[in-house]
Amino acid sequence: MSSRGQDARSARRAAQFAKFRITELNLVPLVDTFVSIVFFALTSATVGELAPVVTGVRLPDASVGAPALQQLTLGIGRDITLGGTVVMGTVEAAQSQSNDPAQPLLIPRLYTALKQASDSIKTAHGIAADQPADAPIAIQADKSMRYDLLARMMQTLRMAGFKNISLHVVRTGSDVLGPPLQVGPPGGE
Repeated sequence: MSSRGQDARSARRAAQFAKFRITELNLVPLVDTFVSIVFFALTSATVGELAPVVTGVRLPDASVGAPALQQLTLGIGRDITLGGTVVMGTVEAAQSQSNDPAQPLLIPRLYTALKQASDSIKTAHGIAADQPADAPIAIQADKSMRYDLLARMMQTLRMAGFKNISLHVVRTGSDVLGPPLQVGPPGGE
């Protein structure tokens, strides 16, 4: 009888402590997931800024931004540069008057340089003359630049055939990258 009593006690104890039984945990998928996360974090963080900042331009700060792609750059500092070539002085651009009454914001000298660049891009890519240039252009403007001059430059860009315009800023902090600040219709239409 003692054997049957001991067996009953053992069964009760086993039932009470069954919930504390150690179960096996497969860590391989968890480790694989963490390795993937670390890999993507490191590879996306090392891309950095790909477009060089135009000399003489102090970009404004931004807490969210995407890495700059290699693209045509309009630098606006003391001088206005297009692809590294000085087009005109910023003061001259601010003081210039439009030669087209229908487009009062147009900056004629800048328009000529931009139209030339747009036409060469269209020719290189086989785009019709009446279509916009299928190339992104980035504005790197000094953070002290006036918004009215920036608006005139952006209108001049649009008139010259550039529809995919982005504004470059210096990324600060460790924020998650977001989409670049696009000006104009989505998709460059």
